[in-house]
Amino acid sequence: MAPTEQPQTGTAVQFLTIDADDAGQRLDNYLLRILRGVPKTRIYRGLRKGEFRVNKGRVKADYRLKAGDVLRVPPVRQAEAGTPAPVPGYWVDELSRRIVYEDEGLLIIDKPSGLAVHGGSGLNFGLIECLRQMRPQDRRLELVHRLDRDTSGLVMVARKPAVLRELHQLLRSDKVDKRYLALVVGKWPRRMSVVDAPLEKNVVQSGERMVRVGKEGKRSVTEFAAVERFPRATLIEAKPVTGRTHQIRVHAQHAGHPLLGDPKYSDPRSEALTVELGLKRLFLHARALSFNLSGAGRIAVEAPLERALEETLEKLRKPL
Repeated sequence: MAPTEQPQTGTAVQFLTIDADDAGQRLDNYLLRILRGVPKTRIYRGLRKGEFRVNKGRVKADYRLKAGDVLRVPPVRQAEAGTPAPVPGYWVDELSRRIVYEDEGLLIIDKPSGLAVHGGSGLNFGLIECLRQMRPQDRRLELVHRLDRDTSGLVMVARKPAVLRELHQLLRSDKVDKRYLALVVGKWPRRMSVVDAPLEKNVVQSGERMVRVGKEGKRSVTEFAAVERFPRATLIEAKPVTGRTHQIRVHAQHAGHPLLGDPKYSDPRSEALTVELGLKRLFLHARALSFNLSGAGRIAVEAPLERALEETLEKLRKPL
């Protein structure tokens, strides 16, 4: 079977040979793509139990496939027969307007707040599922990186495996310049240009995923700079040097200046000011991306703040 085909779910074990186009992908991402309709929990359970094997050996979810690898796929069944639930027309129209860059190997989308980058955890669809339904001819669309559901701004989606591999390498070597705008409570200190604090994932009793600064965590670094100052808040630019979950949000909280509109990492001051300003979403926006890509040269794109965020700044600019 060619790796580009959809494996048949059912009762037979299948063996797929990885070709050069799919080399370099993480095993879990590859399985999620070729086994669409199979629950993510089923795939990850199979990985933990060793049901999916590469070259007859057990491998972890983050194993990067190589050309010529033989992948064993156990019998799996789709959660539901038939085609995926159709993406609402609203999202099709909205995302069509939000494509800020496109070439043969790459899409860059200005993702709206409220849309997850992928389905799961009770969500029928996310950004990647929308794009796959909008562009059925693009059979290899893959997220290059992620944004939180409540964060708006630029997301890269690879159209070719070679582009996906190159961008992952650029991200690992800090050769993609990513800039975010965030509104934090209080006066951000002029001397605080870098927060270097290890982050570890933690699950609270309610089951909600949280991240905290902890000595057992992974090294995490964010560069910060004040863009505009207000009496009770500061608009800052954040550049994540590392790419940890919720990194900007937790580092800002750790610095004593939580983001406005953040339901997870707040304090009484940020909560009160969020309510006073009538802000209904997280004030965090992936504003700019720049990098060099083979065959495309220098790519530099920006996405303006959404109207709701601009209106919040306008309220802060008005004299008391």
